[in-house]
Amino acid sequence: MANAAGPPPPSPAELAQRAYNQLRLPSPAIRTNPPGEQMVSVPTWLWMTRGSWKPVSATASVPGVSVTATARPTSVTWSMGDGRKVACKGPGTPFKKGMNPKSASPDCGHTYRSSSAGQPDEAFPVKATISWTVTWSGAGDSGTFPGLTTTASATFRVAESQALNIR
Repeated sequence: MANAAGPPPPSPAELAQRAYNQLRLPSPAIRTNPPGEQMVSVPTWLWMTRGSWKPVSATASVPGVSVTATARPTSVTWSMGDGRKVACKGPGTPFKKGMNPKSASPDCGHTYRSSSAGQPDEAFPVKATISWTVTWSGAGDSGTFPGLTTTASATFRVAESQALNIR
């Protein structure tokens, strides 16, 4: 006689793993001010777009049981190409029209001390890596997964302004 009950339903942790595997994190979108070419000794504002910095969830279900995994961005680390790194606890503050372009970002920025002249393609390779915390809950249980990261790359040309003193 065959067992009519079938296989046992997946555990909450197994459903959580299914939900985790369904997470689709957005690709980071790098923004800067000044846009385009950077300048030596002028603060560069760094930020991620809102679409790059929001919680993402996925749910796995079987009849009567549902578990959701949620990834939340927690920090971004910028490798600036000049040997320096910048760690930011949030997405950074977007530069808005009317702000002082010579002021430093209140939470995520970098000031280059040398030009990118002599670098490959005359630019610094820049990489932004967002760290994500992933939790799950459902069916009366919860837990945490190892963190995830997403990365974006760009190149920043950094020029040096020379002042002329003509008499």
